[in-house]
Amino acid sequence: MTGLLELHDVSLSFKGVRALNALSFSVAKGEICALIGPNGAGKSSLLNVINGVYRADAGDIVFDGLRFEAIHAQKAAHLGIGRTFQHNALFRRLTVRENVLAGLSRHGTASFFENIFRLGRDGAERRGFLARAEQTISFLGLPRHTERVVSTLPYGLQKRVDLARALVSGPKLLLLDEPMAGMNQEEKEEMSRVIREANRVFGSTVVLIEHDVGIVLNLASHVVVLDYGRKLADGTPDEVRKNPDVIAAYLGTVH
Repeated sequence: MTGLLELHDVSLSFKGVRALNALSFSVAKGEICALIGPNGAGKSSLLNVINGVYRADAGDIVFDGLRFEAIHAQKAAHLGIGRTFQHNALFRRLTVRENVLAGLSRHGTASFFENIFRLGRDGAERRGFLARAEQTISFLGLPRHTERVVSTLPYGLQKRVDLARALVSGPKLLLLDEPMAGMNQEEKEEMSRVIREANRVFGSTVVLIEHDVGIVLNLASHVVVLDYGRKLADGTPDEVRKNPDVIAAYLGTVH
């Protein structure tokens, strides 16, 4: 596998508090990489730097061969970086289909005039977008909920809609911020299966944040451990599981 994402000495501070401290690691194309660490370790801040929500104070990022010190979120989407957030950022009054279609809004080529009057490229583009949305909705097992307003769905299904919106554009890199938060064990295992299938079927490289270490070690092929913004460990699940620094700082007693 070749490298898709590389971070070189990335640092980020908020009012003097260091969130990321000279962080460097790489993610191979096609793998599932998990970020773990205690609350406040800098995991979400790191995802925000990668997809342009935050601008790093120092360091740079290489994505798919393109090096940048900072990137706008819209540019990141165009380059092929998809994202879900820790708390669902769904349009709660819109349907499942409408929310998934929103994931394609930055990828349209039709002009404002064509969209308003449904002329020129708008018709073909809309048909293509609808087909992609329906395919993604079906993939995530949501067809019977397509017309439902998102706010009426159970939390676990809302998480699937959030994932569908991030997947619909076929991102090269999929950033998932606690996609299993608030789920019971059965729901977590099902979401793990979905993420694994998305990685296989869509070919998206996945970087995810998850606090359930058991789930992480079974799902990811690469684990990066953060602690107070610095990299504590970086390797395979087996390497991380046996790392004494990780055991002391995060995992606790090995069973």
